[in-house]
Amino acid sequence: MTLAPRIGFDRYIALEWATIALKVRAGTAKLEDLESLLDAAGLGAAARTKTRTVLKRLWLDPRVELVDFADRGAAIFKAHPDVPVTAMHWGMAVATYPFFGKVAELIGRLSGLQGDCASAEIHRRMSETYGEREGTYRMTNMVIQSQASWGVVERVEKGKRVLRLAPAVVENDDLTVWLIEAAVRNTGRPLAIPSLQSLPVLFPFNLTRPLAYLVSSNERLVVRAEGPGNEFVVLRGAV
Repeated sequence: MTLAPRIGFDRYIALEWATIALKVRAGTAKLEDLESLLDAAGLGAAARTKTRTVLKRLWLDPRVELVDFADRGAAIFKAHPDVPVTAMHWGMAVATYPFFGKVAELIGRLSGLQGDCASAEIHRRMSETYGEREGTYRMTNMVIQSQASWGVVERVEKGKRVLRLAPAVVENDDLTVWLIEAAVRNTGRPLAIPSLQSLPVLFPFNLTRPLAYLVSSNERLVVRAEGPGNEFVVLRGAV
């Protein structure tokens, strides 16, 4: 099994680039379509290579343990073209890149009360986990900029604050469970059933479906009870 990259998501990824990559995986677009978009963006050689690497891990060529997860995501997108496309990219990003997931969780947690948070606080907390170096700061910015392109946050006050935008309503059962699986993969630990409705890492989405029922009836997730009223969801086969 390939180890998850420690940071990995180190480039700005525009929504349209990610969407074309998803369509390539779903079989509704060609790799040449993505190359044309990158051509139009005018990226330098090094930037283009790094951008392609992120897109490759995101959709085009996921790590071996995420191939099935990516295929199921692409199948949901192909069968239900009305689902929020951002949810597809978000699920893959948090499952693939722990760094992206950590930034998402922090924004979700820090903006939970007021709807926005200070960029400096996000950077401070990311530095506590990934080290105080220029790369951590720059890559955190790359993630926030990508999330802004995806329409889930807005950078305000000259970038000093991050404002969460209205959540996208998710009404599709398959997408709902797929997103929860992404969150479980991101955390690497059991998640309490009552917490699923308000997971910080999934802050851009309003999950409207009956989550406990969907999770308990899904073949890839297992519900474990740890005492009365304490039920957790884990990946099937996880210890």
